[in-house]
Amino acid sequence: MSDATRDIEALIALMSRLPGLGPRSARRAVLHLLKKRGQVMAPLAQAMAEVAATARECVSCGNIGTTDLCDICRDDRRATGEICVVEDVADLWAMERGQSFKGRYHVLGGTLSALDAVGPDDLRIPKLLARVRDESVTEVILALNATVDGQTTAHYIADVLEGTGARVTTLAQGVPIGGELDYLDDGTIQAALRARKAV
Repeated sequence: MSDATRDIEALIALMSRLPGLGPRSARRAVLHLLKKRGQVMAPLAQAMAEVAATARECVSCGNIGTTDLCDICRDDRRATGEICVVEDVADLWAMERGQSFKGRYHVLGGTLSALDAVGPDDLRIPKLLARVRDESVTEVILALNATVDGQTTAHYIADVLEGTGARVTTLAQGVPIGGELDYLDDGTIQAALRARKAV
């Protein structure tokens, strides 16, 4: 196998690690990129290198941006006293697509899971508690996926926040059991946000 072939195979192997891409899909994607080297592959490689060098996690909420504080946390108009808690950045972006929520976010980085040995200290729950105390938070909206682990995490957070003075609510109608925010349409997210209820 030549060096060039080895490089292409290595690229296919790397691409196949991406969500939604298996070995065959990765091979098709790489072949497409090779055919469109000038128009697609070179700009993509440059954009990926730039993002790899500049992307960082927001020190406050856990969103991804290019500065220590993301655009949402820097926006004073978003200081409404409401924090929307989500499992990961994809869920935050899904909520933002709906353009219904005008407060700030908190990304947990996962959910509690006894099977995977994920406990409260493995997530950003202590940071959430500190933010609720330090940022005059009046409401915490738990926008976690409607899975067993998501609901377990929501109940745990509600217990932890008891006595802080913040109202704890969760998304209501529109989010199906077993559904994940990143796969919902904008209208469903808007309806669920409007119909939130106390935990």
